[in-house]
Amino acid sequence: MRTTPAFYFLMMNRRPVAGPTAMLLLMLLAGIGLAQAQSFPGSTIPGRMGGFGGQSGGRPGGGGGGGSGRAGIDDSTKAIYGPRTTRYFLENDILNNRKTLYTTDTLLDGVHQYNFVQRNQNLYQDLGNLGTALRPVFYQTPTQIGAQTGYSVFAPYAYQTDQVKYYDTKSPFTRMYFVLGGRNQNVLNFDFSQNINPRWNFGFNMQRVTSRKQYGLNPPSGLIAASSNQIFLIQSWAFVGHTSYRAKNEKYTLLLHFNHLNHDQPEQGGLVPNLRADGTRDLFYYDGNPRLPRADGNERRNMWHLYQQYKLAEGFQVFHKMDYLRQINSFNDYSLQQDSTLTRYYPFVDRTQFGDPVRRAELDSSATFQTNSYRLLENQFGLKGDFRGFNYRAYLRNRLYGQQGRYNRQISVTDSSFWGRYNNPRLRQETFLGLWLGYYFPDSLSRLTAEGEYLVGRDLRLEGQLETRFGTVGYRSIFASPTLLQQRFESNNYSWSNNFGLRGTQHAYGMLNLRYKGVLVQPGLDYHLLNNYIYFDEDARPRQLSSAFSILRVGLGASAGKKRWRATTQGYYTLVSRDDILRVPQLFLNARATYDFIFRKVLFIQTGVELHYKSAYYADAYMPLTQQFYLQNRQRVEGYVVADVFANLRINRTRLFVKMAHANQGVFAPGYYVTPDYLAMRRSFAFGVDWYLFD
Repeated sequence: MRTTPAFYFLMMNRRPVAGPTAMLLLMLLAGIGLAQAQSFPGSTIPGRMGGFGGQSGGRPGGGGGGGSGRAGIDDSTKAIYGPRTTRYFLENDILNNRKTLYTTDTLLDGVHQYNFVQRNQNLYQDLGNLGTALRPVFYQTPTQIGAQTGYSVFAPYAYQTDQVKYYDTKSPFTRMYFVLGGRNQNVLNFDFSQNINPRWNFGFNMQRVTSRKQYGLNPPSGLIAASSNQIFLIQSWAFVGHTSYRAKNEKYTLLLHFNHLNHDQPEQGGLVPNLRADGTRDLFYYDGNPRLPRADGNERRNMWHLYQQYKLAEGFQVFHKMDYLRQINSFNDYSLQQDSTLTRYYPFVDRTQFGDPVRRAELDSSATFQTNSYRLLENQFGLKGDFRGFNYRAYLRNRLYGQQGRYNRQISVTDSSFWGRYNNPRLRQETFLGLWLGYYFPDSLSRLTAEGEYLVGRDLRLEGQLETRFGTVGYRSIFASPTLLQQRFESNNYSWSNNFGLRGTQHAYGMLNLRYKGVLVQPGLDYHLLNNYIYFDEDARPRQLSSAFSILRVGLGASAGKKRWRATTQGYYTLVSRDDILRVPQLFLNARATYDFIFRKVLFIQTGVELHYKSAYYADAYMPLTQQFYLQNRQRVEGYVVADVFANLRINRTRLFVKMAHANQGVFAPGYYVTPDYLAMRRSFAFGVDWYLFD
């Protein structure tokens, strides 16, 4: 008996998903199996994710015959379905009136980059293991104005709205991606898409990420943890179900998706250095204890997103966007007394006793429980269109949002714990006015765009950008509200209430594309001027800097190849005028060298080595209670070259890779830290397969 991809997915993920999410996943998988059995009797059709596009989604030879709709085609001897018959587009293409269809990527470059940090070219800092909290290494200009939650360290593990792919499939399309990352790091993706008719497509994407603890596997004496929390560090589910439709007369278009994330991270607080017999500290003792013996964090989010547009006349369209988001962030520490006495994990208060700092007395000295719930309903209505290369979009956006915090507290030694609550706020409305203008030059490679958005009575965002085949230049001016977390927070351990002003960012940037024969050189420059910058200080509390300071980053990218050899590199040199407030590595470098060849005319192989380096710097530490990174002055991290050796392979449309990550461990040093107290992953062997099925 042949098993379906749905069966493989369920068997490889035996940990149940509770509640409505589990029912929804099971219904989708069962429906796909039934549809495949009905359409293709006697065969099993693996599938992948989907959407529609600007072209007809009907199958070749469809013509209205029964059964599979492929009468008259002998595809048993000739492969007629593939990347060219399965294309996708993004919502921004429809919004900006770009009739763009992208083909599925089957190249070998980057197949081995399964880790989320490496997928983002090492521009993120994590906690040393797959799936842990992430933050950008360099300052990023805010992309949104108005109130934001401030909880974002797990956001990269969710599917992003602007990256959801809507397909136009001529046949059922499946992608199965599975990685055994070494030292119990695992990634599993299962994507499916199929056109129900030439104008209506349905699909979904699923992602499962797990990793196991590298240290702290045995809890201290007297502490009993759940078996899964003793072993697993990360257990994450992400899901997107999406559909797209366009009317027969092409006037009406609809895009809809549901986005879910459930991300669990038992918090370890970093590694407690081991004391050697001679009294010195062993900073690379992977069998040591965690600073937080029994703590865990979680983010859950559910989001519905709708986009629709209707063509009134040539060059005039009305459009509507709607988002409904529910996000819950929580943290629990079940051994607060042990944390406080042994590791001094939580901040000190700003007072002294006999000249020494005094720890703030917790409301409940036995444990901490913290939950913050955020809800958002957003609607955007606008008019857009295009005329002779010019595009325009004017809109009104309305947001209703509220956030509530909940924490345990105790008013005296004799009273039992009870919950404290605060609204931040209970319910608030924001109204935005926006305008976007674009011009697409006749060469189809150049475009000029300008955009402005104003939150009535408060925030402002202005952007302009010119893109040509010779390079890109742009300017952004942003005045954004502080995050809700920066404004107010209450907990069992520490609290604050602030009235911060708008954060100001002026960002000028440019990059050149210089080509000569087989060589591409891309010099670039970013300049930021920051006003009223908000950061988290050494006590992990938010502070706002009243004076302005600047960031200058010079970059250079290059690639060159000759015959089967290719080398690429990307480097940055950064200067910060207030490096006591904002910490970044002064020197940042990625480099890769590859050699491509074909074995027996069917197996394409790319072998290579990849290097990454950040100069040593006082990177921000991580506070799991608030899920924020904060300043520290006690430990430098990185200052280490890490090397990965890999081989990417492709046979037909299936891609595979083998990889030795951190292959140089122990050559010059026993390891390195990526975040204060958090060791990087040791040497590990990874294997992965990326399997596309178009029929």
